[in-house]
Amino acid sequence: MNSERLENMVKEFKIYTDRINAIQSALNLFVWDMSVDAPKGGTASRAKYMGLLAAEAFALRVSDEMRDFLEALEAERDSLDDAVRAMTRICRRQYDAYQKVPVEEIREYSELTAKAGAVWEKAKAENDFAGFAPTLEQIVRYQIKFAEYRGYEGHRYNTLLDDYEPGMTVEKLDRFFDRLKAVIVPLLKSVQASEKKINADFLQRSVSLEKQKQISELLMEKVGYDLNRGMLRENEHPFTDNMGKNDVRITTHYHENAFLSAFYSVLHECGHALYEQNKMDAIADTILDTGVSMGIHESQSRFYENMIGRSEAFWENIYDDLIKILGADFKDLSARDFYEASNIARPSLIRIEADELTYSLHIMVRYEIEKILLSGGLDVYDLPRLWSEKMREYLGVEPDSDARGVLQDVHWSEGYFGYFPSYALGNAYAAQILHAMRKDIDFEGSVRSGRLPVIQKWLAEKIHQYGSLKTPSQLIQDVTGEELNADYYTLYLKNKFSLLYTIH
Repeated sequence: MNSERLENMVKEFKIYTDRINAIQSALNLFVWDMSVDAPKGGTASRAKYMGLLAAEAFALRVSDEMRDFLEALEAERDSLDDAVRAMTRICRRQYDAYQKVPVEEIREYSELTAKAGAVWEKAKAENDFAGFAPTLEQIVRYQIKFAEYRGYEGHRYNTLLDDYEPGMTVEKLDRFFDRLKAVIVPLLKSVQASEKKINADFLQRSVSLEKQKQISELLMEKVGYDLNRGMLRENEHPFTDNMGKNDVRITTHYHENAFLSAFYSVLHECGHALYEQNKMDAIADTILDTGVSMGIHESQSRFYENMIGRSEAFWENIYDDLIKILGADFKDLSARDFYEASNIARPSLIRIEADELTYSLHIMVRYEIEKILLSGGLDVYDLPRLWSEKMREYLGVEPDSDARGVLQDVHWSEGYFGYFPSYALGNAYAAQILHAMRKDIDFEGSVRSGRLPVIQKWLAEKIHQYGSLKTPSQLIQDVTGEELNADYYTLYLKNKFSLLYTIH
């Protein structure tokens, strides 16, 4: 192919993928609106529009025109720049994965999941799993059907895992979680046997909504979240939504007698948002203008939430500003008190409020359940029973209600099966990234002195700027010099909690 023809084809390919990106951004806006403040009475109409848009984007991804673009551009791979090569790689993955799935069924499924969020929210508020079960049952049936259309090797669940973390399989995750359990379970037992007892009762003191919003503003300013290209709103389940690097929005949920819930959800979502906001301008508003995988994405949210936000250095830095907001009711406490209380390790019911040590056990519960669901070996109506059994097995606690058990997460209503393992993978990625970062900068010193822009710059240069330009494995290899290695995470947990609880 001569250079002029190739140039024209690349231009046409970019215009074609821009159409996909535009539709996806419109869908993201619908999701944001529905989750934040859209009128409930319009749910059915919005779901219909979302189904049609999702089907349109899907049809573009698996069309004959897309196939022709890919075949022509792949033949000229050596003549393409890095961005176009990455775009063809992503489009090829999507084309090969979904070309056998009927477009009409994608429309039906997208409309179903667009409605499901409101059904889940109502069921959670009313502690009524039976009210959500029929909708969830339909979602699971579609997921199984789509996996059968697509084909798979090994476990059916592998197709969904690969969507969120390319190359991930049940076999790899089983080994990964076995390594985590081998360290976390005995370490938790040592913590529970420790004579060191941490007081966290003060975290239940009342903090007004107004003060919590001021704390959220303080946190966003500390970490450098650009509100000119973002916003913070309230929602039942905190999340981040984006329409490219210049429109990245986050939500949180406030609890009057648990102010650290919003404190850490804001830091978590800011981690996601900073990843999106700091991508290079050259890939803005293209299909590369998004995080490369959910494991890498969660590494950034967990990094800001835990590696920074739960460090003693961060509490020392933020203490004076925080006490000014909290007022006299909290002046009897020190930065060390906040640090210890925010890191208290004990089994609990709610994943998003779990401590660092037990958090991955919550993920294991969901992972084990999803494996069974996707194998077709579980009736959806038996989920509450299995949830209780798994919580007892992994954490030694049982939910006192479905709202605090099987209904606590929004993900299944959105069809996000295969997503949950990304949180645990993100924890491991984050610890590995922190190990690499410490070779270049004084991490604790930067956090303690409030020089978070130094950390943000490092992450932007090493990770954020690339968006989806690299593969996850290429990215972590370039940043750390090796593939994903869970040993950094288990060592991080050992060091932190052994010191905190004076375990020898």
